[in-house]
Amino acid sequence: MTKINAAITSVGHYLPKNILTNKDLEKIVDTSNKWILERTGISERRIMDKRIINKTLPLNESKGSSFMGSEAAKECLERRGISAKEIDLIIFCTVTPDMMFPATACLVQNNIGADKAWGYDLSAGCSGFLYGLMAGTQFIKSGAHKKVLVIGADMMSSILNYEDRNTCILFGDGAGCVLLEPTEEEEGVLDFTCQVDGGGGEFLKMEAGGSRNPTSHKTVDEQMHYVYQDGRTVFKHAVSRMAEVSVKILEQNNLEGKDVDLFIPHQANIRIIDATAKRMGIDSSKVLINIQKYGNTTAATLPLGMYDAVNDGRLTKGSNLILTTFGTGFTWGSCYIKWNY
Repeated sequence: MTKINAAITSVGHYLPKNILTNKDLEKIVDTSNKWILERTGISERRIMDKRIINKTLPLNESKGSSFMGSEAAKECLERRGISAKEIDLIIFCTVTPDMMFPATACLVQNNIGADKAWGYDLSAGCSGFLYGLMAGTQFIKSGAHKKVLVIGADMMSSILNYEDRNTCILFGDGAGCVLLEPTEEEEGVLDFTCQVDGGGGEFLKMEAGGSRNPTSHKTVDEQMHYVYQDGRTVFKHAVSRMAEVSVKILEQNNLEGKDVDLFIPHQANIRIIDATAKRMGIDSSKVLINIQKYGNTTAATLPLGMYDAVNDGRLTKGSNLILTTFGTGFTWGSCYIKWNY
């Protein structure tokens, strides 16, 4: 019986035009460009809503994560040269859905005209895209589907408190998309490992809006609809667990750091990225870093990294690619991809 692997055959992205720089944040919250750069490596980030920069602007109907995801999907399909009608499944990875229901995947399906596709949302924070990629891979490898879109999109500006300098400096908005298709070659997504530690949930969360704390005057007044993060605890776990899982994926595939052509880590903090690459024995020239211009786009960081790498020529057929991530939950994981186009 022929072995089927899942190969990434196209990529797409969307980034809002509005740029929020560290200098802009200096005018909004008690922080400085130097402080942000030294601690995170971020210079600027993209945001959907210009009212964050200029509060005198009139209120406009906001475009949510479904808009960004749809635009990324359209580009992905265009680059592949196929119609949305050929898509079998849409997996939409996000913690900022347009609404509690229907699923954002349903909105995207309608937006792009993928009328033969089914879909669902996947919530795993910054690990969402990697989890979604692994789920989509199984649908391809099983033979259930031939074309699967995996989208990572988050409009983090919609759940940030721009009076909290510990969180508002970190995140940006954006979306990335990949198309998975079957291949009989020894390429594509070859191995993965994903893990969860639910005990970490208290350190990175949004407390209200769900069934435990439904929206009320109390939850709004107490600012429970914003991202809460215990930065030191999250940093400590991210450094150790991203490094551990990255080394594990290398060992599982008899690889060493020198065998890796490109490492795309979750873009949360430059110090976490550097520590992980060092533990893997990977030269800095083989590490993709775009946090300086996008910030942490949560579920969009990995697909945006792949998009940049394809356009820059850093990913070519046969490249050994490692993806690694860490997010709320705690969730984390890594995967090994033999790039195929």
